[in-house]
Amino acid sequence: MSYLVLARKWRPQTFADVVGQQAVVRTLQNAIRHQRVAHAMLFSGVRGVGKTTLARIMAKALNCHHPDRAPCDECDSCREIREGTSLDLHEIDGASNRGIQEIRDLKENIRFQPAGERYKIVIIDEVHMLTTEAFNALLKTLEEPPPHVYFMFATTEIHKVPVTILSRCQRYELQRVTSADLVAFFTRIAEREEVEITPEAIAIIAREADGSVRDGLSLLDQAFSFGGGRVTEDDLAQVLGLVDNRVFAEITQALATGRLSDAIERLQAGHARGMDLKRFIHGLLNHIRGLLICRACKQPQAILDLTPEALDALQAQAKDLPPETINGLFAVILETAEGLQHAAQPRMAIEMGFIKAVQLGAIVPVRELIAKLDACLQGLPADLPPAT
Repeated sequence: MSYLVLARKWRPQTFADVVGQQAVVRTLQNAIRHQRVAHAMLFSGVRGVGKTTLARIMAKALNCHHPDRAPCDECDSCREIREGTSLDLHEIDGASNRGIQEIRDLKENIRFQPAGERYKIVIIDEVHMLTTEAFNALLKTLEEPPPHVYFMFATTEIHKVPVTILSRCQRYELQRVTSADLVAFFTRIAEREEVEITPEAIAIIAREADGSVRDGLSLLDQAFSFGGGRVTEDDLAQVLGLVDNRVFAEITQALATGRLSDAIERLQAGHARGMDLKRFIHGLLNHIRGLLICRACKQPQAILDLTPEALDALQAQAKDLPPETINGLFAVILETAEGLQHAAQPRMAIEMGFIKAVQLGAIVPVRELIAKLDACLQGLPADLPPAT
């Protein structure tokens, strides 16, 4: 029996299942309820946030046999769309069907009435991949389509879609899914899959997903396969090379206080477990960025997409470190991360970056120098001009 990956198994089938995107979901539901659905819709956003999923749910809702709870995901129409056997749903990959001939064939096809439902639905994924000629051939049909046709487009690069197409579509921009929503969703999946996973491990996966549900589910799938019935943060370090935020905090504290050996030992321990060094250095850089934001902003939670526990720990560390130290660490680690892209020995490059970061402790802040200078001037002979 073939295994169905989590990203497919847990793909939302109704509006209630969609993770995040509450504003878009509410708009679509109201459009269906009040019969104000646009004939052409364009869903944009980063990968894995639900663009194609929402297009399929809308296709279900338009042809659902129970309009009062569309989509019900139970009637024949919803079932056929879910199983991919609907004759009235045309889902096209814009990357492999991008020429003018494919659009001509599509236009010819949609002239005919639906085979068994109320509407024909055309979904074009990665629509920005269509050629200029294909877009031009679609313009007139998109502006005045047959009454039985709805167009739905999905794209990760909306800036590549011609303005003439955008002006004919109702646009829905999907946001990155917050860490809190991802943590809740992944926790629910773990319970349903009967896998015990620690909260720390869930938080790491949500952080690495970077707002993408699909990316997070792929990581969760690997973690479940490795851990079996139980998954911990140590398992993630071994199988995925992911690092807990506490490791970043410990290394940052060691570098800020001049404990080079501690920082290198933590690096060695992670490297021995198979840690991805490039992912590690970017995680460390992001942690130090979080410290800067905690020092600079009164409401860091509005900028940093972290769980409440992670944010509290970050703020506590930020209070203990001088701003000059955090700024210096960020500059050195940023330089290290940039150099790592072409480094033949990534681990050695990181160690050299750590050495430079520790040497920052020998640099005296400007305000401290000024204070010492003022103190010296106070003891100078009275006939010397005062400091200005």
